[in-house]
Amino acid sequence: MKDITLQQSLGEFLRATRERLTPEQVGLPSHGRRRTPGLRREEVAQLANIGVSWYTSIEQGKSVNPSHQVLKSLADALRLSDDERQYLFLLSKSDEIEESKIYKEISTGLERTVFALEPHPAYIMDKYWDLLLWNRAAEFLFQFPPYSESINPKTNILHHFIINPYIKEIEADWEERAKGMIAAFRADCARHPQDEKLTAMVEKFRQESEFFNLWWPRHEVKTINDCHKLLNDSRIGELEFEHVNLQLSNYPDLKLSIFTASPSTAEKLKQKIY
Repeated sequence: MKDITLQQSLGEFLRATRERLTPEQVGLPSHGRRRTPGLRREEVAQLANIGVSWYTSIEQGKSVNPSHQVLKSLADALRLSDDERQYLFLLSKSDEIEESKIYKEISTGLERTVFALEPHPAYIMDKYWDLLLWNRAAEFLFQFPPYSESINPKTNILHHFIINPYIKEIEADWEERAKGMIAAFRADCARHPQDEKLTAMVEKFRQESEFFNLWWPRHEVKTINDCHKLLNDSRIGELEFEHVNLQLSNYPDLKLSIFTASPSTAEKLKQKIY
């Protein structure tokens, strides 16, 4: 497996965002057709007010340690979103990020909370997006295996979403949802840049999913905290949810995902899980 350094990840991200921009988007003349997509390196350097050779070194993944001001200038020049800016700084300062403690046991209170949310689907995933705990409503809706602490390997949320044909059937806008999940997974990966398991997972996903392999190199970044979801399940019809992801303060590596069902959807789920 290819060992990607932090500097290389930073360089690849800058190149990907540069290639997605057009001169018109940043107020530069286009000067006709271009042989390659996006901005040229010298144009990015000009917009960020830094040297071309200096920018080239950063994009090539060399150990040049750009300052906070240089990164801010690059973020402005490349018109990065708030999520992308955060990702940029995480990549550049990742050596300073301390690996948080991984909690192997979920508290009784948290476990009871997930089960008490029935008939609203809920689950807890770790930093790898592996399922640790889920209720019966989530098991039914997403076709998770029956809950057991001993399941190994654990179901991975991203892999399940992009591989399982059932998810493609119930998600009316599956492709856009999948793009968003890949972008959110990349954002989370930046918090653990030295994690070999994450690197291996990405390689595995690229081999097993043509869609993931197509979109992962685009270096798109996005955080997803809440959204409205409409699903169409052939077993019980149309379903409506408000989906939120909650970061748990006492469990920094875990996320609680809750799908709050509309009254009619909740009634449909009750008939299936009780």
